[in-house]
Amino acid sequence: MAGEKTERATPKRKQDERKKGNVFLSQEVITIFTLLATFYSLKLMMPAAMRTLEESIKYFSTLASSTSELTYGELGKIFINLLIVFAKVAAVPLLVCGMVAIIATMFQTKMLFSAKAFSFKAERLSPMKGLKKIFSMRGFVELLKSLIKISIILYVIYSVIKGEIFLMPQMMHMTFGQSLTKTGSIIMSIVTKAGIVFIFVAGADYLYQWWQYEKNLRMSKQEIKDEYKQTEGDPKIKGQIRSMQQQRAKRRMMQSVPTADVVIKNPTHYAIAIKYDQNKNKAPRVIAKGIDSLALRIIAVAEENDVYVMENKPLARALFESADLDREIPESFYKAVAEVLAFVYSLKKKELK
Repeated sequence: MAGEKTERATPKRKQDERKKGNVFLSQEVITIFTLLATFYSLKLMMPAAMRTLEESIKYFSTLASSTSELTYGELGKIFINLLIVFAKVAAVPLLVCGMVAIIATMFQTKMLFSAKAFSFKAERLSPMKGLKKIFSMRGFVELLKSLIKISIILYVIYSVIKGEIFLMPQMMHMTFGQSLTKTGSIIMSIVTKAGIVFIFVAGADYLYQWWQYEKNLRMSKQEIKDEYKQTEGDPKIKGQIRSMQQQRAKRRMMQSVPTADVVIKNPTHYAIAIKYDQNKNKAPRVIAKGIDSLALRIIAVAEENDVYVMENKPLARALFESADLDREIPESFYKAVAEVLAFVYSLKKKELK
């Protein structure tokens, strides 16, 4: 069918969609790398965070036991101290989380920021549109991904806990720090194993999102033709314009033939009109040239206006191929054309006598 979208999107179509903020993006890639970066930054920061928390607990415990009455000023200081503790413990993981999410997004969108993506669209509020998305192929794929992720997490948790479950009662005899370290080790084991699998899931989702994006941007052959007409112009109109321009150029050329000093022909296939103005040009200039029917017209106009027409087959053909219209003749033809002009000027002097 003519309207069937079977063709790949053109670069212009992709560029237009990009300006609208429509680019393919895998949320799975952002999610998995953000989670991995956050957990590993927490692991690296954990010793320092534990020291900070320990010092804070001691400080606030001492403050609670030594303070009988709190003023607004003291409350302000406590609040500031709490903010400092929060910054020391959580600032780096939060910063890493945010930076990784931004980098993963910008890497996929190639640093795109489009205000149109944030513009209000009434269709987003339509319940019918929402239901169509839920029960669409895309909705099914998202549901399938969610089930796969849940299954992976449950399996990884089971496989890790199964090996540690008999050791967990021993944590009752550990110190708080040892118990926390052991718990963190179990959590990181789960994160690492699940993360490795999720990287492959994210890769598969990235390829799927790219395929879906390309599919949604497909165009029909008629759309490609219409786009070509918009960008390059209608071929028929361009042809008409080019034809009109050629006709005007020919008219201007034919109007200049009567001013020529000589027309060199071969004998009917080629015709070159030459003019030499010593005050304006360093060398003779081609003011008209043509082949076949146009050559015959140039010769006819020249004869009607008493312009001398000389037959010189090799020179006519060589000038036609080498000399440009409205340009001075190439230096290699100076001598040959000078002889022709000298002969023509001598004839004109005889006629004047």
